[in-house]
Amino acid sequence: MALPPGPDLPPIAQGGWYVLRPFDLIDTCIRRYGDLFTLRLFGFGTLVCASHPEAIKEIFTGDPEELRVGEANAPIRPLVGDGSILLLDGPDHLLLRRLIYPLFHGEALKTTTALIGEIAAGALRRWPEGSPIDIYESMQEITLDVILRVLFGALPERERQALREAFATLVNQHASPLAGLLMVPSLRRELGPLTPWSRFRRSIDRIDALVHAQIARHRRERGLARDDILSRLTAAAEEEGHPLSDAALRDHLVTLVMAGHETTAATLTWAFALILGRPEVASRIEDEVRRAAGGGGGPVRNEHLDQLDYLDAAIREVMRLRPVVPILGVGRLLKRPMQLQGYHLPAGVKLVPLIYGTHRRPDLYPDPDRFAPERFLGRKIDPYTWLPFGGGMRRCLGLGFALHEIKIVLATALSSARLRLHGRPALRPTLRGITIGPQGGARMIMERPGSPHRSAAGA
Repeated sequence: MALPPGPDLPPIAQGGWYVLRPFDLIDTCIRRYGDLFTLRLFGFGTLVCASHPEAIKEIFTGDPEELRVGEANAPIRPLVGDGSILLLDGPDHLLLRRLIYPLFHGEALKTTTALIGEIAAGALRRWPEGSPIDIYESMQEITLDVILRVLFGALPERERQALREAFATLVNQHASPLAGLLMVPSLRRELGPLTPWSRFRRSIDRIDALVHAQIARHRRERGLARDDILSRLTAAAEEEGHPLSDAALRDHLVTLVMAGHETTAATLTWAFALILGRPEVASRIEDEVRRAAGGGGGPVRNEHLDQLDYLDAAIREVMRLRPVVPILGVGRLLKRPMQLQGYHLPAGVKLVPLIYGTHRRPDLYPDPDRFAPERFLGRKIDPYTWLPFGGGMRRCLGLGFALHEIKIVLATALSSARLRLHGRPALRPTLRGITIGPQGGARMIMERPGSPHRSAAGA
């Protein structure tokens, strides 16, 4: 069976190209080979990448027994654990999805609004007025605080700080483009205490100890009224007659932290850079938030959120331009031969809906490199043309929570202070493990209403 065309470079060279310049590789392949092409990335096998909505629909709606997401995600096993929802297929995946979905959607979201707003407002109070603020660093702190509080509830300060430091250390270890190589089985070698794999294992061991301590605490206090995700997930599983082991809970919790922290921080960083880079967009969002709140200040409330249509459109446009999962993480491992777009594909290849490529199609998004929130005003989202959270039965369970958190953080910041970029952001999309994050300098200046800085600036 003939595969779609693709680069004739050896897998190690293609892998190196992807590690160092991921979007350049994708752009080059789309120009040369079109909507469907083949990559061979060292350590990740043969990938057939599709950017046409019709092909993506076929992949998303295909038989899950023939298109296995969990098996395709096997390289991230050391990070999230054997029981992670990202690695499960079949009935095990459906059961866990049924348990987790209600915890991050609908009424459950409304219970987190005040908490997210408080954490965002607390961060704003710590920002130095009139001095440059590192956007990415600030967003990482906010999103990590949010996910830890939502998952584990209110903790003693020492325990909370220990979890923050452990997960921050692991995330920082994945900041390098080369960190993704730790997911290649043949490169997992302990050659001394300072080698990458040894440091990674120590970080995982530290997280395991802290997370298991929280699981033990929750089991001891199971009679107490608690509203955190760990307690609700444990109770839901028991009600279903499928109680979760400590090991399974550990894998689910680590997955939720890793999937819901760094990706959201990256999107928020891009959002501030793109929105503040267009003062008219920032001003329109500020006006919209003020109108939703009745012209007054104060925290963002649930009744305000449905009125923030332009902010919602801006967030979706940020995610179109800067998806954090360009290739790896949304693929399907083909278990049987399949025909796609005129090609007969053999079992064993991975089919990859090409998020970045689809989002940059000029037939779907005219002038695709331009940041234009208006694209999404009054527009019904097509699940096969806007897919920052993947799609089909395996669409990210955190979609609702991520959009909710991003909206609250942006609304809180833009309505509470005057923000402007410091200099010209030098952000560039860079591989961080298996996701894409912002690399380089992006700083902003904060001035509170009525401050001397603001008065002087407007004089």
